[in-house]
Amino acid sequence: MTAGGRDSAWLRLMPGVFVLIWSTGFIVARYGMPYAPPFKFLSVRYAFSLLCFGLWVFAARVAWPARREQWWHLAVTGVLMQAGYLGGVWAAVKAGMGSGLVALLVGIQPVLTAVWLSFNGGAITKRQWTGLLLGFAGLALVVSRKFGQGGEVTAASMSLAILALLSITAGTLYQKRFLEPCDVRSASAVQMAAALVVTLPFALLEPDAIVWNVPVIGSLAWSVLALSLGGSSLLYMLIQRGTATAVTSLLYLVPPCTAVMAWLLFDEPITATTLAGIGMTAVGVSLVIRGDAAPA
Repeated sequence: MTAGGRDSAWLRLMPGVFVLIWSTGFIVARYGMPYAPPFKFLSVRYAFSLLCFGLWVFAARVAWPARREQWWHLAVTGVLMQAGYLGGVWAAVKAGMGSGLVALLVGIQPVLTAVWLSFNGGAITKRQWTGLLLGFAGLALVVSRKFGQGGEVTAASMSLAILALLSITAGTLYQKRFLEPCDVRSASAVQMAAALVVTLPFALLEPDAIVWNVPVIGSLAWSVLALSLGGSSLLYMLIQRGTATAVTSLLYLVPPCTAVMAWLLFDEPITATTLAGIGMTAVGVSLVIRGDAAPA
């Protein structure tokens, strides 16, 4: 296979690989959450991710962003898509909100993105709107059995989940609008540094300490190597190469994929309703992506 053929094959595989990696986020939270306060865990994750990206940049002699404005834009996206999104999700679950409800609330993102683009002159076709709504309905079916899990919804936990939703939506739109093409490794290093600066003060306010055991160490290693170095980098590249609507619609596939992983790892049952939701979600995402006129 020629270099061009390998690149083309990798571009076709990128969305699927991203969904598989991103879907492990809730699996990692299930392993590590009982033993680590959310902001302390995330601060350690950002610190090790920054170290890994920094060493990678140094070893590969990667260029840093050339203009000061790009450093600022990267820092903003890091705060929104790392500190705001992950901090909101982890803190909401820690505050008692069920993971299914958090997934459903954050899953509104593709619709929220499409609404924003429509109000700002973006072209969202009828097929894409149908796919967005169908995908959200499928997502609701997938997580419906978890609605009652995790305790009552409080004003604090709901606010944290909404913060996560608004952060990932704003971060995606901001990156697509303001960031110039640059190397994903140096860009990710800047984003992780900004996320660490914002998250660390909250970590210092948490009274509990991290209990260092096998689940926490394993969760941290996977969070750094797979989710940060792999998943976050792929999300960055997908946003640069595709439209915001097409990329965010991929996040519809994360809860169904997580449900399958939970079935394999934790023997959580998959019902007929779950399977129907997975099918609806897959069809919805297919409609959004096939209706996208720009290269994805």
